[in-house]
Amino acid sequence: HPPPVATSKASFPWQRSRTGWCGKNQPQNPKVLRIAVIGAPNAGKSTLSNQLLGRKVFPVSQKVHTTRCKAWGVVTYEDTQLIILDTPGLTSPFKAKRHKLEEAMLTDPWDSMKHADLVLVLVDVSDHWTRNCLSKEVLKCLSQFPQIPSVLVLNKVDLVKKKFILLDLVTELTEGFVNGKKLEVRSAFERNSRSSAKSPPTQASPPENRAPESRCLQKADQAQEGSIWDNSRDTRDSESSLVTEAAGGPKRCGPRDIKNMRGWPCFQEIFMLAALHGEEVDTLKRYLLMQAKPGPWEFHSGVLTGQSPQEICDNIIREKILEYLPLEVPYGVVQVTEMWEEGPSGELLIVQNLLVPRKSHMMMLIGRGGKVISRIAQEAGQDLMNAFLCDVRLKLKVEVKS
Repeated sequence: HPPPVATSKASFPWQRSRTGWCGKNQPQNPKVLRIAVIGAPNAGKSTLSNQLLGRKVFPVSQKVHTTRCKAWGVVTYEDTQLIILDTPGLTSPFKAKRHKLEEAMLTDPWDSMKHADLVLVLVDVSDHWTRNCLSKEVLKCLSQFPQIPSVLVLNKVDLVKKKFILLDLVTELTEGFVNGKKLEVRSAFERNSRSSAKSPPTQASPPENRAPESRCLQKADQAQEGSIWDNSRDTRDSESSLVTEAAGGPKRCGPRDIKNMRGWPCFQEIFMLAALHGEEVDTLKRYLLMQAKPGPWEFHSGVLTGQSPQEICDNIIREKILEYLPLEVPYGVVQVTEMWEEGPSGELLIVQNLLVPRKSHMMMLIGRGGKVISRIAQEAGQDLMNAFLCDVRLKLKVEVKS
């Protein structure tokens, strides 16, 4: 079970200290891995980070730019420590200026890459407009740090009805290469013809009986042979599977001209998952634990995140505001914490004032009969209780900026 987040201001500096206090907590043979999670806005980076941590500490909403600055979380399992660097969605300077985004939205993903041992690149495969290629910002990031091992994560696969589409996306997003090996697309008809020439038709052998190949390709074959081959007869002729060939792949990736690139040919692995529901997240987590290298832990095993309790509180409340207010309205809300105290029974008492620029915004935030603000307070309070593992009494007030 992941540890709770500390609620006391006094204990937070102790959590962030990286020297001295961690010594007695070190295992005999510690291992560590720093992981940067990057991708386009709304790809599901914070959702995946929360799932890996096992507790919700990063804000999540359906609106873009929910994560405003980088934050880290810590997964400690036996002798291994994973440090997850959750970042804002990569965006261009033009978009940042147009939407008046903070400078951290531009710089933090790059700063996280500088300290990472491995990078996860998330792609939302449910977005028909963007899923066929990596964004230029992501490609710039990968090209600038080619020495850092990278892993492609196809997220929201549960929303893709025709699973063979995933095979096409793998080919496009990797430019046909994974782990230095070339991907070859073979039609189902061709594959069956070859197998029938050698032996009588049989059901496909399970992955453990096949020749060793990339984890992602096994997943693709499973999806193709299972849910598609058995359930979608009309699409059999157009189906394809991916296999790897040892020759012909780029062994090393250096800085590249990304002008005409749509994918990145240097991914080491590919994972397909649905972060919102936790599907296949454990498979990715086991892989990350295996990639950790010998080295001293940076944080005590009782540390879950580098965010202060107040930052977590602000982010969770802002997440609910983003969900319940329309269009650009939630981005103009300013949060001011007026009280943060421990009650007589150990409960956490929080009072926060929400400042809005217009009276019309105040009416939307309060809602008819106070229903909107009450729902925000109730849902945010529940999330805070799950993060701090204690009773939370949250009161929200709304005022127009003076």
